[in-house]
Amino acid sequence: MIHLHPRGQVTLLEIDNPPVNATSQAVRQGLLDAIERLDADPAVGAIVIAGAGRTFTAGGDITEFGKPPLLPHLPDVITRIEACAKPVVVAWHGTALGGGCEIGLAATKRIIAPDGSVGLPEVKLGLMPGAGGTQRLPRLIGPVAALDLIASGRMVSAKEALALGLVDAMAAGHLRDEAIALAESLIGQPLERLSARPVPPADPVAWDAMVAKVKKDAKGRIAPLAAIQLVETARAEPFASGQPKERATFFDLMASPQSKALRHMFMAEREVARVPELAGIAPREIGHIGVIGAGTMGSGIAVAFLDAGFSVTLMEASEAALQAGLDRVNGLYLRSVKSGRIDETIRLERLSRLTPTTEIKALAETGLVIEAVFEDMAVKLDLLGRLGAALPAETIIATNTSYLDLEVMADALPHPERFIGLHFFSPAHVMKLLEIVRARRTSKEVLATGLAIGRRLRKIAVIAGVCDGFIGNRLLARYRAQCEFMLEEGALPQEIDAALEAFGFAMGPFAVQDLAGLDIAWARRKRLAATRDPAARDVPLVDRLCEAGRFGQKAGKGWYLYVDGKRQVDPEIDALVRSHAAGTGRAQRSFTTAEIQSRVLTTMVNEGAHILAEGIAARPLDIDLVLVNGYGFPNWRGGPMHYADETGLPRLLAEAEAIAARDGQAYAVAPLLRELAASGRTFASLNTPDR
Repeated sequence: MIHLHPRGQVTLLEIDNPPVNATSQAVRQGLLDAIERLDADPAVGAIVIAGAGRTFTAGGDITEFGKPPLLPHLPDVITRIEACAKPVVVAWHGTALGGGCEIGLAATKRIIAPDGSVGLPEVKLGLMPGAGGTQRLPRLIGPVAALDLIASGRMVSAKEALALGLVDAMAAGHLRDEAIALAESLIGQPLERLSARPVPPADPVAWDAMVAKVKKDAKGRIAPLAAIQLVETARAEPFASGQPKERATFFDLMASPQSKALRHMFMAEREVARVPELAGIAPREIGHIGVIGAGTMGSGIAVAFLDAGFSVTLMEASEAALQAGLDRVNGLYLRSVKSGRIDETIRLERLSRLTPTTEIKALAETGLVIEAVFEDMAVKLDLLGRLGAALPAETIIATNTSYLDLEVMADALPHPERFIGLHFFSPAHVMKLLEIVRARRTSKEVLATGLAIGRRLRKIAVIAGVCDGFIGNRLLARYRAQCEFMLEEGALPQEIDAALEAFGFAMGPFAVQDLAGLDIAWARRKRLAATRDPAARDVPLVDRLCEAGRFGQKAGKGWYLYVDGKRQVDPEIDALVRSHAAGTGRAQRSFTTAEIQSRVLTTMVNEGAHILAEGIAARPLDIDLVLVNGYGFPNWRGGPMHYADETGLPRLLAEAEAIAARDGQAYAVAPLLRELAASGRTFASLNTPDR
């Protein structure tokens, strides 16, 4: 775990705990023992702490979180590093996160590799740094910059770290050699300990502005607010009294439901990639992708692949449509250049890997072709028939459909085992979620390839089975329906939206419909009209709005009015909803925020239980990842299935039964929900592969 390499008067102390040098109990003990040994050795004049492998340390061992802390505690190790009678230089490379950053804050000096990055990301797990980070960082870079880093959890590049004063130097050549030279220069010099420094004064206007920003961005999360309190403590109190307050806050947050939920999401992102049935199945090596359809979705998909290093052939039906698509792709890159995310050289390099075409035969050299054409089965079946005739039998063919039946689409292809769904979310180059839809005949090799591509795209790839809407849109349809049912019972759109935004959603369902365009929902309603059960409860308000030209934000009106881009409640909609509700003959009542939230969330959980029982999703964590990363469910709630466990399944079952009693055929209580509630088990118990 810890290796010592003498370099003259300097000893290099190397942390070696693959894969990311987590500060586990063994690493902490090794660090403590090594520092004490080197501090006592008269032959050692200075110490350099570095990390083996690809990173310095990515922080704590998350498997220890939530368990009784094991000695030695990281704050004690870091205190011992800072108290060393000999100069200590930390050499950061790769990432220095959490405890890795805090180790550096205890050192005499810090040096970083040009491609290194550093940060305190604990807030993303609902926590605060617990080893002195909130008390030392303000003393090093000032309270405003420190609050920004602690409350956001963002990583900073080597260049920014140098500008902030977070590091003393950025290596120009070999990091370890320069760190050793820096350590040698400190031998015999007075040692200044960061914990003894006063916090530099902050400009009151800048401080107040940063506090306001943190409060605004918190959106229901408690950890960023704790960051404000702890940095205030650093400003007002000596380190000796501030650090115990930091440590107490760390443990309070560790026990909070929010941190538990965020840690669940963190682990779920790692667990979702483990698919036991694909063990030993090698994915295909694919470097060239074909994308058919250069509209908003297709162009975004093309950019996602170009960003990940693939070559892309982009196909459209006409030269005019193709040029419009190329303009979209270039426009996305120009915005990235303008914002500073990439430079002009990167833009040109990525565009150099893009080949436009109107000829289907140009796709013959690609390893994977993704169709992103109009969401109409007849259009897609015609295209798939032509692809089957034009492409080699081994070419993987994928659809980006959001709802349509993959089994019907696979029937249009020779070799249907090479067919798969790759459902991107808009904007495709930004959204992290990718639903990988497995048809009945999809081969394991093709499925493994889909997952490998998702990883290369840096997406959270979740496998889904075939049904109307797969995982995410199926759930969306169910809980949107309940929202519309509440409109018939006395609620107004803005009341439902406000209740769900209070729960933590960035936008409520009616505001989201306006943003996406109501004509999309209208088109789907018309497509499904012929197969809709006439006895099923249906709310035709979207039809009424679209017939009146109220298509959402793009039309300046939908469920809301939009004046200068700002959403406003529209009295005409209130009157329309009230009139429709009165015409149903249903009893009218007022809804509390809690009632709205409970009804929507119970519907999500109940439908999630159906999805699990049908095998559409393999694990509850898959559903949580889809809803958080694709549909705005607040990550600090942990997704609907985690939320259900925390709320209590018997309570949710009672609510589900009450909804079913009101809605009849529109709502069937999931037998799995009944089973778990009766047995005292949780959805989390189903997350293991052998459930």
